[in-house]
Parts: sequence; structure tokens; C-alpha cells
Amino acid sequence: MRLKFLTLFFLVPILTNAQSFYFFTGTYTNAGSKGIYVYRFNAANGKVEAVSNTETDSIVNPSYLAVAPGGKFLYAANETGGKSPGSVSAFSFDKTSGKLTFLNKQSSGGDGPCYVSVTNNKKWVFSGNYSGGSLAALAVNDDGSLQPPAQTIQHVGKSVMAKRQDKPHVHSTNISPDQNFLFVPDLGMDKVFVYKINSSAKKPLTEATPAFVDIKAGSGPRHMAFHPNNKYVYLITEMGGSVDAYKYDNGKATFIQNVLAHPADFTGEPGSADIHVSPDGKFLYASNRGDENNIAIFAIDAKTGKLALKGLQKSGGKAPRNFSIDPSGNYLLAANQDTDNIVIFKINHQTGLLTATGEEVKVSRPVCIKFIDK
Repeated sequence: MRLKFLTLFFLVPILTNAQSFYFFTGTYTNAGSKGIYVYRFNAANGKVEAVSNTETDSIVNPSYLAVAPGGKFLYAANETGGKSPGSVSAFSFDKTSGKLTFLNKQSSGGDGPCYVSVTNNKKWVFSGNYSGGSLAALAVNDDGSLQPPAQTIQHVGKSVMAKRQDKPHVHSTNISPDQNFLFVPDLGMDKVFVYKINSSAKKPLTEATPAFVDIKAGSGPRHMAFHPNNKYVYLITEMGGSVDAYKYDNGKATFIQNVLAHPADFTGEPGSADIHVSPDGKFLYASNRGDENNIAIFAIDAKTGKLALKGLQKSGGKAPRNFSIDPSGNYLLAANQDTDNIVIFKINHQTGLLTATGEEVKVSRPVCIKFIDK
């Protein structure tokens, strides 16, 4: 009996630790935010504990974030432009103390960077510049710091919506699961550009074949999410308020389906934003800002990759620009930019539906949530 008790005694901390994760929140710093916030999340009960943010006070608008595999380094798009050119900041992260340490900052290769991604081999960071309509590749040093852009690619073109699409607007830089391709939705051009990645080259990006995927005119492609089985990829369109589903194979995306992320009779402004697939691959979630402020919930057909709308969950605030699913797949955290709160929802693993837990985090202008294992 004593042996069983001791075994249980030592096992409990292990199990508790296995269900605890750090997450980072990127923010806009023009209304009281101090930069990047670090939290500890308990995936067993949905509770959040504030950890730190003191190391990022001087970083302006660290909006979108990317965590390098292993969780030792974090990269932030500093969303500025004009007299304060856009940049990408690098940080090291101490998993014991939960604190970030600023390493350095480099140009993002254009104004208004709104997205960053990092390769699994931790050699390259890719920035997407919304205002500048460009993307850049920044080499990563061994200590996690960044070199100046080794390559900058400027998009040229426009589309049909004069107010929003009079020039290119790169909105994300999505690395394929096999790490061989970079998919770059351009909201201003209604195209998703595709680049081949060669991590050992001095300039890692070259045009793929085909070089882009055409999107319905006026849709405004924004973010993408790959299915865990790597057979499908999904695209959310900001102005179209819909999700495009594609078969994916070796850099090629073949259109399957377009499905609305709101009711068929909806007549307002969708302002669709973020998109993620649940870790078990059964459900897809998409956020809508504008006149909706909700999370659309889709079931994914395992055989075809097609989507079926199952429900719409209010986000618990205004402008859910970004959301994230914790690594356990038990909870979805919605970052409501305009109401300064992150709302925690429990995920039903059978239906995919969301239930508000009553837990929320108050933080000024949250625009990105990224998890790592604790």
C-alpha cells in the first residue's frame, strides 16, 4: 500500500505538469499594453495565470507572434511603418522563469508587418508586410537572433475592390507541413502565392509551379490552416467571409469547396480573420469580426476534406482577430481586440461546439495567441 501511495504521490505532479502550457499574447501598444504577455494555462481546468511581460515594454506593436520549435525563441512582427519602418523582433524564452529576453530587431522588409513564421529547423523567419505588399526571409543565428533580410519579394498588382485592393497586401506567410513550400495569401491581389523553400540557399525562396492560386475576386485571402493529415489546407477570406477548402499535395492546392463562415441570410460585414483545425482533425474553426464577432464551427469530412457548418459561437467580445486551440485540444482561446479580453471556451470533442467557461483574461488590445508546451 505504501508503494502505491508513493507512486501516486510522484505521479500527480507529472500529470499536472503535462497539462500545463505557456502561451504568449501579442498586442497593439497604443492603448496601455506593455507588449508581449506570458501566461500559464492549465488544460485540465481552463485556468490562466499571468507570468510576465516586463522584458517587452519597449517593443512597439508586437502584434503577430511565432514560436520556434522547442519553445526557446519567440519572434514578433512589430507592426509599424512610414517613419518607423516595420521590423521583426527576436526573444529568448526561459521556460523555468517564464520570462522573455529581447535579443535583437531587424527590418521586416516592408511596412506594416502583420505575420511571422519560423521554419522547423529554426534557420529562417518569414515576415509578411501588409502595408508594404511584400514578404521577407530573415536568417536566424545560432543564438536565436535575426540577421537582416536575406531576401525581399515585392508583390505587384491589385484586384476589384478599390478601397481595399488598390495594391498588394500580404497577409500571412504559411509554411507547409513538409517545410518545402511557403503559401502567401495576398488580400490586395486575390491570390495565394506559392514559393519553394530551400533552407540551405542564401536566398531561400523561389517561385513554385504553379506560382499562385487564384481566389474569387473581391474575397481578400487572409490566413491558412493545414489539416493534421497534411492532405488538406483551408483558406479564410476576410471580405468574402468564407472558407475555401483544398486538397494538398507537394506544394499544389486543388480547390474542393467554398463555404460561408456565417448564415446564408447574413447581410452585414463579415470581417473574417483567423482559422485553425483542431488537433484531432475533426473540426475547423474560423473567426468573424465586423458585425458578427463570433467563431464559426465546421465539421471536417475525414474522407473528402469538405466542411459542414455546425454552429456559431459568440466570441465574448468585439473583433476576435485571432484565436488559438491549446495543445491538448480541450480549449479554444479567443482574443477580442476591441474589448481587451481573451475568452476561454471548452471544446466538445464529439460535436466541436464551444461552451464559455466563465474564465477570461483582461489585456489591452490582444491580437495573437501562441502556445508552447511547458
